[in-house]
Amino acid sequence: MPEIKKQLPLITASDKAFWDAAKKHELVMYKCLNCGNLYSQANDCVACGNPQMEWVKVSGKGEVFTYCIYHQPFHPAWKDDIPYNVAYVKLAEGPLLMTNIVDCDNKDIYIGMSVEVVFEDVTEEVTLPKFKPVKNT
Repeated sequence: MPEIKKQLPLITASDKAFWDAAKKHELVMYKCLNCGNLYSQANDCVACGNPQMEWVKVSGKGEVFTYCIYHQPFHPAWKDDIPYNVAYVKLAEGPLLMTNIVDCDNKDIYIGMSVEVVFEDVTEEVTLPKFKPVKNT
């Protein structure tokens, strides 16, 4: 039986800038040029309806907004990763981003945990932004 590989994000024209920035280990969000709201993806600003948007670099800092731990694989390709987490991180700038929390045990994840972006180079085309806990110094 052939090895089942995890599905990677489908890069489209509307989010290519996001994935290009991730390849450079930078995190960008879509910003409304009228009201300044930020989004992980949008065609028009949800707040004011403005169609003029641009990609801007953000800090990559935030906190765990919510998360879940999977004990059964969503797809057979994830069977070796059980248990694994899926989280929404609320960036310091406001938008939510679906991701994984890395560099800590699942049992140590909590809502409100301070995190910062790290990047996983998966292929030459795809680099995934993930988040790790911020170490208290």
